Amino acid sequence: MPLSWDYNTLKEVISCVLILSGVFFMLVATIGLLRFPDFYIRMSAITKGSTLGLGLILLGLGIYFNQPDILLKVLAIILFTFITAPVAAHVIGRTAVQNRTPFWEKTNLSEFKEYLQKENLDKIKSHDKYEEEEIRQGEKPSGADGNV
Repeated sequence: MPLSWDYNTLKEVISCVLILSGVFFMLVATIGLLRFPDFYIRMSAITKGSTLGLGLILLGLGIYFNQPDILLKVLAIILFTFITAPVAAHVIGRTAVQNRTPFWEKTNLSEFKEYLQKENLDKIKSHDKYEEEEIRQGEKPSGADGNV
């Protein structure tokens, strides 16, 4: 006896598969956040996993509700998330490099050391890049005289 699927059942199955896939990716990202050895790898895992997981969950919800206005809002949220999450992770990672957050000892940094020398980040001792530049140029750092 062949299976007969109506439209609502098919819609619910597809939505359920997408939502559960999204939950799986978020779970894997969370495990990566807890298990990976250093800040940079953890950030990469959580950014990729949560962005993909959120996209799949929202797509599943958009298919489930099956209304054009909801689907448009869901697609806008997915697009915004796919654009902003990697950019935010890049900015946070770059700030971590400038603040000398240590890498995992097994990380291959051969290409990265060239970047550090090119940007003169290997000479920075302060956590504030701009304050260090002012000191190198012979100026008083802002706030050093008590005025903010």
